[in-house]
Amino acid sequence: LNDRAGWLVGLMVLQSMSSFIIARNESLLEAHLVIVQFLTMLVGAGGNAGNQAAVRVIRGLAVGTLNARTLRAFLWTEAKMALCLSSILGVAGFVRAAIFQVPPPETIAITASVYIIVISSILIGSLLPLGMRYVGIDPAHSSTTIQVLMDILGVTITVLVSGLILNTGLADAISSIFDVWGEAEADNGLVNATLGHL
Repeated sequence: LNDRAGWLVGLMVLQSMSSFIIARNESLLEAHLVIVQFLTMLVGAGGNAGNQAAVRVIRGLAVGTLNARTLRAFLWTEAKMALCLSSILGVAGFVRAAIFQVPPPETIAITASVYIIVISSILIGSLLPLGMRYVGIDPAHSSTTIQVLMDILGVTITVLVSGLILNTGLADAISSIFDVWGEAEADNGLVNATLGHL
């Protein structure tokens, strides 16, 4: 009881850092409220992906399939998995933002954030149980720890990426690109409609 309670209390205190990060970036989030609406999705994607990776490591350690001989191959597989899953979830995030008609700069910020969050969470989730075991902590604690770490890291990545894109000239450049693309699509539609009447 003491071990579990102490660990959970520590994680609860650590998780409060997310509130401080949000508070320090309040002006950015107030100016782009749509980012706040997607924040739960972004943080959740990181926590889920990291937890999956951590569970795979914990299971491998428990059954003995993950050892000094297989460690390098396992980590290389997880690295490739991180690239694939982050790309898939990045596309999914882009599609979801587009469906909800999020402005182009915010859509790109959301897409970039989910990509970085997922790839980071899988790498951390793969290494965290190994690190805990190395220092004598039960690797089973990593499944709850990764959720808290990705809450903090997910919020941090989101505000950093959003600030980089939305508070610089990148936002105007992205809007211009999407405007040109939209005009081209409209022109194509007009041409096709005209040809259809001929």
